Amino acid sequence: MAKGKDVRVTVILECTSCVRNSVDKVSIDKVSRGISRYITQKNRHNTPNRLELKKFCPYCYKHTIHGEIKK
Repeated sequence: MAKGKDVRVTVILECTSCVRNSVDKVSIDKVSRGISRYITQKNRHNTPNRLELKKFCPYCYKHTIHGEIKK
């Protein structure tokens, strides 16, 4: 039988610096081509808060903080 609330849930991590710089803003020297996203899992009991990990963003060309977003 399936449980109502699973302990491990799938979360989406999104680059915070790409979102802050906004894809809508277009400048001549720095053009953002998208927003970096990663899919991972977390244990709901061990980490009840939003997850933040340092991951590589191919659009920023550096390691940035990726935060959990809603689906």
